Amino acid sequence: MGKPLFYEILDKPATSCTIGLCTLIWFYIQKKNIGYSHVGLSYETAVEGHHWRIITSAFSHISVVHLVFNMSALWSLGVVEQLGHMGLGVGYYLHYSIVLVICSGLLVLVCYHVLINRFKIEYFRRVTAVGYSCVVFGWMTILSVKQPSSKLNLFGFLSLPINFAPFESLIFTSIIVPQASFLGHLSGIIVGYSISWGLIHGMNDYWAVCMVGWIVVVFVVSLKQSGAYDFGWLKIESVTDPTLPGTGRMLQMTSLLDGGDDIV
Repeated sequence: MGKPLFYEILDKPATSCTIGLCTLIWFYIQKKNIGYSHVGLSYETAVEGHHWRIITSAFSHISVVHLVFNMSALWSLGVVEQLGHMGLGVGYYLHYSIVLVICSGLLVLVCYHVLINRFKIEYFRRVTAVGYSCVVFGWMTILSVKQPSSKLNLFGFLSLPINFAPFESLIFTSIIVPQASFLGHLSGIIVGYSISWGLIHGMNDYWAVCMVGWIVVVFVVSLKQSGAYDFGWLKIESVTDPTLPGTGRMLQMTSLLDGGDDIV
């Protein structure tokens, strides 16, 4: 007989919180009738300065099938949190989940840039990506290298050998979710291999806190600059420095204490 759900949640605290967050965001999106264009990441919006979409796109799901697939896979991959004896564990899971969100999002944009500017495929200029799949595929890949004997359970009845899971799931998602982003999933796999092979390494609590801090700063500033949200306490002004040749620009941020408040 399996372990009660309550104890499973205690064994996978970070995974459980992530699933809860993504589910709450999905309910909010459904209630407010928010579409892909409002939260998704595309090359066009990134060029316009909507860098905050790297974060919102990762945690947003529009389709319930997409949400269930991602969260089901993520729950199975939460076993990483229980492998502290192998150098993984909760801390490792949190540190590299942050890396996967940011690096896979940036890699998707780089791929779009190459396809648009090098190969002149304008279709990718407006392709909009949403979903936690980049991170899910990244963890599939890491686990396939670190623990190749593991199994990936989907929907409670489908079990895949973890060493083939990234590429099997790539095909499976393309069938059940036709709008799934092949580039998004592939980016997660590439970043996952980069982490598991040590090409991306050295994350610890210090660097994780620094990274989160910069993410918050860029998120807030890009929200303000893009006009997506008006922070009454934050002003960002363009100032020309007369001592520099040409029309050099710098950004000045002032805090006012008395102010008011394609599927991946």
